[in-house]
Amino acid sequence: MTFISGKLRHVGSLISLAIGDALGAPLEGSLQSEAWVTEMRPGGRHFRKKGAITDDTLQAMAVAESLAYCKEFNQKDLISRLFSGYEKRPEWYGPTSSLFFDLVKNGTLPHHAAWLVHQRRGGSRTNGCVMRGFPLGIFYPAPEVYAISLACSRLTHYDPVGGHCSAFLNVMVSDMVRGMSRSRAFRHARSLCTDPEVHAVLGNYPGHAPNPSLDAVLCSHAALSCFMNARTLKGAILSAINLGGDADTVGACCGALAGAYWGMDAIPKRWCADLENYDELVRFADQLWQFAEQ
Repeated sequence: MTFISGKLRHVGSLISLAIGDALGAPLEGSLQSEAWVTEMRPGGRHFRKKGAITDDTLQAMAVAESLAYCKEFNQKDLISRLFSGYEKRPEWYGPTSSLFFDLVKNGTLPHHAAWLVHQRRGGSRTNGCVMRGFPLGIFYPAPEVYAISLACSRLTHYDPVGGHCSAFLNVMVSDMVRGMSRSRAFRHARSLCTDPEVHAVLGNYPGHAPNPSLDAVLCSHAALSCFMNARTLKGAILSAINLGGDADTVGACCGALAGAYWGMDAIPKRWCADLENYDELVRFADQLWQFAEQ
């Protein structure tokens, strides 16, 4: 393993996403605890090893790999890569994504499968479409990333609200990896947001208590709140995972924001040393940046 130094915000965003995922995985589904978790540890619902990633990172890696390979957002290629990841560890995936991939496996066309999931589950506003989308923010500049984020979300989640959450956070990542300040990136994302609920909740993040839920809006708000209120990358990620609930996804989303802002230098090296697939994540981030639209 080679430790990467410097701001390198594009690498920091993808690595911190995975770190938030791995730190939060053992806390997934738990109540907020008085014992403050600060280090990688094993455990959780699927008893993962110390530093092991979950579907949050696997799906983000699929998006990154597809963008680097196709040099653009390609729906067919991405669906194929997402499905391959699901086949390897289906037990890791959330209810909306799991049903979607099961339908695709049985021959249902993806656009119809997304609609069927929405109908059968009485909605599809879960956070799976948010956690995977951050490589889009690294690859595309903010003026383009909003619409592409909506399209990426629609692949699996018929309800558009998750896409608007993803777009809001991806705009911030896009701006911050390109050197914009945290406050300006937030204001820019808020100005571009066209969904009333997402604008009201994420755009007024101090007015709501963080709730680490599977719901796309609540999860995105919790991650954004932890990031915006933090003074350090470490503080942001730890405040996110220690909320409990869907800790791995809130941690991943917060981590992607924090890494895009503070960069690689701010990430504790011991976290990097413990992280599964560290070198592969660095390679994907560099490939993304190589072909990114600056």
